[in-house]
Amino acid sequence: MVRQMKNPKPQEWQSTQLTKHHIADYKPFNFVDGEGVRCSLYVSGCLFACEGCYNKVAQSFQYGTPYTKELENRIIEDLAKPYVQGLTLLGGEPFLNTGVTIQLAKRIRAEFGSTKDIWSWTGYTWDELMMETADKLELLSLIDIVVDGRFELSKKDLSLQFRGSSNQRIIDVPRSLTKGQVMLWEKGIDL
Repeated sequence: MVRQMKNPKPQEWQSTQLTKHHIADYKPFNFVDGEGVRCSLYVSGCLFACEGCYNKVAQSFQYGTPYTKELENRIIEDLAKPYVQGLTLLGGEPFLNTGVTIQLAKRIRAEFGSTKDIWSWTGYTWDELMMETADKLELLSLIDIVVDGRFELSKKDLSLQFRGSSNQRIIDVPRSLTKGQVMLWEKGIDL
């Protein structure tokens, strides 16, 4: 049985009511979750239920292990390495786990400023995020690059850079917030 992908109303899904502060995985020093060498935090919990989701097990908010200060310290230590470009937030859904993701993003900004970038994937589109709760907008303001939109199996395209389906976009968050409109990431090879 195929589950129908869900499309929330603005502010329908509240992180504070859903999150269990669990993470599905942490992968330091990888090359696939954004530009450069990255540390990737996979949070647990997602309600979008995209058909063909590559990380279906992480849809459960109870999957994995609790996020801890020890893990956060390890992430900061790993990010301090000069060859690491930044952190990537994936899931699950990072914007439904803002209790974890905002705390970590704020610490990265406090300790590294803008010398380390933060990428995030989200099932929300940019327009949906613009109508969302204050915590989701706060997280967005701490991110450099967001890959937006639900994965759509009918639009799957393995030739796309950092995306699984052609409806998803790689968005330069600071430029987009400044201009008040979506500004695509200029380094993308298929814009």
